Amino acid sequence: MERRNFLTSAALSAASYQQVKGANDRVRLGIIGCGGRGRYVGKVMSEAPGAQFVAAADVYVRNAEQAKGLGNGGAVAVFQDFRKLLERKDVDAVLIATPDHWHALTTLFACQAGKDVYVEKPLAHNIHEGRAMVEAARRHDRIVVIGTQQRSATHFPEVARIIQSGELGDVRFVRIWNYVNMFPKGVGNEPDGLAPEGLDWDMYLGPAPKVPYNRLRHLATYRWFSDYSGGYITDYGTHRFDTMHQIMGVDAPLTVAASGGKYSIRDAGDVPDVMQVTYEYPGFVLSYEAVRMSGHGVGGRTPGIKYYNAKGELDRPHGQAYYGTNGALFCDRIGYEVYPDNDRVLRKTHQSADATSLHARHFVECVRERKRSYADVEVGHRSTIVAHLGNIAFRTGKKLKWDRAKEDFVGAPEASALLKRQARAPWNQI
Repeated sequence: MERRNFLTSAALSAASYQQVKGANDRVRLGIIGCGGRGRYVGKVMSEAPGAQFVAAADVYVRNAEQAKGLGNGGAVAVFQDFRKLLERKDVDAVLIATPDHWHALTTLFACQAGKDVYVEKPLAHNIHEGRAMVEAARRHDRIVVIGTQQRSATHFPEVARIIQSGELGDVRFVRIWNYVNMFPKGVGNEPDGLAPEGLDWDMYLGPAPKVPYNRLRHLATYRWFSDYSGGYITDYGTHRFDTMHQIMGVDAPLTVAASGGKYSIRDAGDVPDVMQVTYEYPGFVLSYEAVRMSGHGVGGRTPGIKYYNAKGELDRPHGQAYYGTNGALFCDRIGYEVYPDNDRVLRKTHQSADATSLHARHFVECVRERKRSYADVEVGHRSTIVAHLGNIAFRTGKKLKWDRAKEDFVGAPEASALLKRQARAPWNQI
């Protein structure tokens, strides 16, 4: 990847600062990765005061063209190569919503080009790339925010208060679950074919291995292939690990062990349909479950209360449970409930809402005011690590000890080898 077209980071940082502090305090935005999620976040981000999208880039030109509407009537330049977008001086910040295997490179080059970054979760495809993203943000003095929108939810600070104050008693066991019933076909099976017109397939693959085009490896189903993502645990689990860190006041486990397999779903993907991971944290144990064969994660529903992604009257497919000596607290993206064991804690229910819009507006505010986010890249890196540790423990079949300071395993070279990947040239920049 050529860098000669980029200015020095210092000059760009100064120029970007002056742009953001310019007329009407506008924040001019570009979007890299214009699929459904990118366009949704882009829409709510464009509604923030002073925010305006001026450019869009996607290896699939059709997606980039669909992002023109983010300009709210203003012109939006379209590119197939994100590097052309980053050359534009009228772009202050970028929203990155590419598949996971592109998060690191697009973020690194955006930082180098003097752009602030909102990057979707998980932060990176692997732990090594995540640390490189943190270092790039610091080296180029950029604001980098991860799209863990639960950090902007209004009810999780109250959950943290309940638990950290001791109201729930001693909390020594936490459960996190992500369930969906994809039986029997999963994402399906399709033969390789020709890439659709307007898609640069080789650019899409980028640092991932070169393979023939297959529709299932592109767009909505790419997460079921480890070449591009880490499956359910990195997709959904990262959000919940981040929230658990916020609630419990921690940022790294001590050990990790995992089991499971691809038992019943015979699709083209290579991620398990059942995975259970046990993490030991200082003072408590976390059990994580990723199941693609059932939608029933846990019971305990209250009539009239809405639950995140529930499909029927009984299922509770996503959530977290905190078990204390005075009772249990169950929560998800849109609310929480307290179930007492004694009279030391009261029965409570609280309904909230998805916080994506608040999170997107928070990013624009951080860019305008030049302040570090509560969803800073370092925070996102620590949360994403937890998901990667689960996948590495699953692949090695061993209980692993994690060294938080070194970001490496203790005495497990086969696990350490999975901290990074062999990226395909010319994208092996990290």
